[in-house]
Amino acid sequence: MKKLIKVFLIVLLFFAAGNKLWAQDESQETDAAALAKKAQNPIANMISVPIQNNTNFGLGPFDRSQNVTNIQPVIPASLGNWNLINRTIIPLTSQPNLAAESGGNYGLGDIVYQGFFTPTGSGNITWGVGPVLTLPTATNNSLGAGKWSAGPAAIVVAFPGKWVLGAVAYNAWSFAGQSDRAAVNQGVLQYFVNYNLPKAWYLTSAPIVSVNWEGPPDNKWIVPFGAGFGKIFAIGKQKFNGNVSAYWNAAKLEAIDGPDWTLRFQLAFLFPN
Repeated sequence: MKKLIKVFLIVLLFFAAGNKLWAQDESQETDAAALAKKAQNPIANMISVPIQNNTNFGLGPFDRSQNVTNIQPVIPASLGNWNLINRTIIPLTSQPNLAAESGGNYGLGDIVYQGFFTPTGSGNITWGVGPVLTLPTATNNSLGAGKWSAGPAAIVVAFPGKWVLGAVAYNAWSFAGQSDRAAVNQGVLQYFVNYNLPKAWYLTSAPIVSVNWEGPPDNKWIVPFGAGFGKIFAIGKQKFNGNVSAYWNAAKLEAIDGPDWTLRFQLAFLFPN
């Protein structure tokens, strides 16, 4: 808990610094509002490097905590009338031993690549389709599935007024990997709702719903609900997008007794064109 308080204070200091260094006049606030919408669009034509930390509480009979830090570089490539938005998720996971009060493993999890082909000049609604590929890069069996997996992915984003609304979904099936590990057939849906406020502040909700189609009938889904807040800010010439949110799991994997809820911190380095 002390570590979480320190991280929270660091995030608040970033926000405070950004509040002094950004949106000082009307033109800057207009620029900040435009950048906020771009930063909230996962398939924006902009290089960014989000670092997202998720702490999951209440796992197992000893109420252990799991921590997953996702490094998520987004690199667009121009293809004439289309863009290819390359999104990679690199997880660094601290996985507790759920059968004991202490112990566990820390290391690299399975890396996920998403590639979205999006049309240029889409206006107030944009979309993308492409592949998702999961690589069995975990440094320990407890940190990954041990399988190569792939499947289709799709995303749609709308920009009505001060809102940024959208959803990204994919399903991946295993096709190779360790023969003694369970087959993978997993679906993920992340919907996001952002409402932009003055001075580049915003309200956000972006829960990640997941389903393991190979699981037992009553133990397939993780369905969270929650919300948070964030801000676009600058330190010197470097632009950032920082946010804090919390999510309670209305449905969870009962077989491993958790997690009950998740606390998420995210800081994204923005490199607008």
